Amino acid sequence: MSRHPTHAGTPEGPASTPGVSRRPSPQQNRGQNAALGRLELLLVRGLLGAVLVATCAYFRPFGLDPRWAALGGVALALAVVVFEMRVERAGLARVIGAACGSLLGVLGAYLFSLVLGQTSLGGGARSLLDLTVLLALAYTGMVVGAQKGELLNLQALGGVFGGEPERMRLCKVLDTSVIIDGRVVDICEARFLDGTLMIPQFVLRELQMVADSADPLKRQRGRRGLEVLQRIQKMAGIDVQIVEDDFPNIPDVDMKLIELAKRYDAKIVTNDYNLNKVATLQGLEILNINLLANALKPVVLPGEVMRVFILREGKEYNQGVAYLDDGTMVVVDGARKLIGKTVDIIVTSVHQTTAGKMIFGRSDERGVQPAAPPASVQVAENNAPRAPTEARSGETHAAGEHAPRPVFPEPGRS
Repeated sequence: MSRHPTHAGTPEGPASTPGVSRRPSPQQNRGQNAALGRLELLLVRGLLGAVLVATCAYFRPFGLDPRWAALGGVALALAVVVFEMRVERAGLARVIGAACGSLLGVLGAYLFSLVLGQTSLGGGARSLLDLTVLLALAYTGMVVGAQKGELLNLQALGGVFGGEPERMRLCKVLDTSVIIDGRVVDICEARFLDGTLMIPQFVLRELQMVADSADPLKRQRGRRGLEVLQRIQKMAGIDVQIVEDDFPNIPDVDMKLIELAKRYDAKIVTNDYNLNKVATLQGLEILNINLLANALKPVVLPGEVMRVFILREGKEYNQGVAYLDDGTMVVVDGARKLIGKTVDIIVTSVHQTTAGKMIFGRSDERGVQPAAPPASVQVAENNAPRAPTEARSGETHAAGEHAPRPVFPEPGRS
């Protein structure tokens, strides 16, 4: 829940919260359609339960009292609904495997009953044995077929069967950390992320809690994450879906993301080191933004010449430190006296650490250039008032041009 009053038009209210659209977006329309679909499903389930209860109460199986028969119909309806929910969550390959296994089990039970009919067993014992074998083989075939169904290559069949694994493989779940980080927007604009970007509802709640935090820094980070989501939603060619799936029994958001990725066979986009390791151990595919940033850093080989700006003094004696545009640290030997200057250096070695890449080099004094004054100093000098001077005959500047004529004459001169 929000910690601030939700008045329309106030800075803290949802009317000004970034990421909240006033007009219905395609994602909101899909959410409304999903809500209508869930309502229709509830109506169908209720109708099924009513039909089963009425049927059991009318026929009274096993000679039961109508009330007990009606309770039996309720239990049967609940069992059917639970079975339907389990089948709905399963993948297409598992469903096909379970169906094929059940059919094989029923076929095996029928053949067994034909063989059993040639024996001298009585009617009651034979019926019980037939029913037991039928249930046992059908159940075994369904379970084994569902487990082995993951080995089916549905893409080889083409058509409808070959489309689902490709679509599910392209789903990507965004983590809270990568949304707040913001670099995913540039990756989406560069079209390096395709498929469907899934935003779980519990991630949106976590972003809202961060945006409503009393800490100004956390509040700024949360609002930045909402702005990032709004920018991604407005991009053409990017399919963003807000999924309502939640796992109430799992309190941790990272574990919820893992379970959601398992359910949809999706990849997780994150820059969280711990989530990366846990999800990898569970067999999920991870797209780490930090690993992508390190992979895109330019390759530097020993012996190359680079031009850098020496920013500060290094830890060791007579060292200077510079930084590349991507944040890579460059340690330069013999550059302590060159702080504040742009110099050419010769790369001596490159080291890859857990924090990133470090470049070591030595200065080449032949390429030393004086440091340009900061832009703020240049602007201040340009805007500073100049004393009015009058051009004298024959007086020129060092460049050979005459001094400009003063706009305001000096006092005492006509």
